[in-house]
Amino acid sequence: MSDGIEIIGYDVPAVEKWISENTEGLAPPFRWTRLEGGHSNLTYGLEDSLGNKAVVRRPPMGELLPKAHDMGREFAIISGLGPTEVPVPKAYGYCESPDVTGAHFYVMSQVDGKALFELEDALEHLSEEARESVGLSFMDVLAALHSVDPDEVGLGSLGKKEDYVGRQIRTWYRSWEASAEGASYDDPDLHKLHDFLQERRPEEGPARVVHGDYGLHNCLVSSEGQLTAVLDWEISTLGDPMADFAYALNTWTEPSDELVNKENSPTLAEGFLPRGSLIDRYASRTGCDLTHLPYYLCFNHFKTACIIHGVYARYMQGQKSAEGVDLDYYRSRIGTCIEMSKRAAEEFS
Repeated sequence: MSDGIEIIGYDVPAVEKWISENTEGLAPPFRWTRLEGGHSNLTYGLEDSLGNKAVVRRPPMGELLPKAHDMGREFAIISGLGPTEVPVPKAYGYCESPDVTGAHFYVMSQVDGKALFELEDALEHLSEEARESVGLSFMDVLAALHSVDPDEVGLGSLGKKEDYVGRQIRTWYRSWEASAEGASYDDPDLHKLHDFLQERRPEEGPARVVHGDYGLHNCLVSSEGQLTAVLDWEISTLGDPMADFAYALNTWTEPSDELVNKENSPTLAEGFLPRGSLIDRYASRTGCDLTHLPYYLCFNHFKTACIIHGVYARYMQGQKSAEGVDLDYYRSRIGTCIEMSKRAAEEFS
């Protein structure tokens, strides 16, 4: 049942038959509802006649890059983290064969809560008191994730355990250099930041599961301000937890910040804790040494500058339609990220 909506990318009878034969606790037929978000993956909510709810996810239609939209990776991660203190949906089943519906897909439980993408989401979903709780829960969950030994939960082969930050620096610097001509934009400060990051790189501790995009847009939050689930694990890997922590801090916008495409950030609402409180909470939960935190903040701003630069280059070269896109604003965002990276580097020097 789809209430007349078009269900894209799924052979509904075949998928429901597969779920019936390969999972427990769900009884097709389902009522299908398209869910927004999810990095363009085709994501639908399912509800059976008994009121049991689940979510099914598959990659977008069309040809994909080899490692893009890896549903098996996501399923393995939520399966591994299921028994831990990290709130993730229940993993029902993963279909590796494309014969069922043209692509691999997986089924997980549907968790109550709301992702906070914009300021309006926070204002509508949370009281001012609840907003204060969000920051503490946000850090408690990240600390719980970084306390998990990946080998003990079957995730020890999720990625390389060495040189996470070094590999990231090299990857995104190559992206900048490859995009500079197409973007008609280069900046000597970006190259200086690259050299600084390479030369001053701290020694990494034990590798942990890093989410890679940990922010309130990828978490479900209850109306009481508690995280009920962390979603979208497809770029998660093994790496330096301090890099993941710094990324999360950089997503947590404060009213006094020089904003980078975050003018409508949910954490601008009255009641959210300042970043300093989040830092204290994470440190108290993990016992981590914060000496090198400015380095990791610098690294994440550098990385963001390179990512936006690559997108800007594709617009400038006509590889993406620029209709309705403020290209001057994109350009200014790159410069703002570089400036923020420089400030963090100065704190570390």
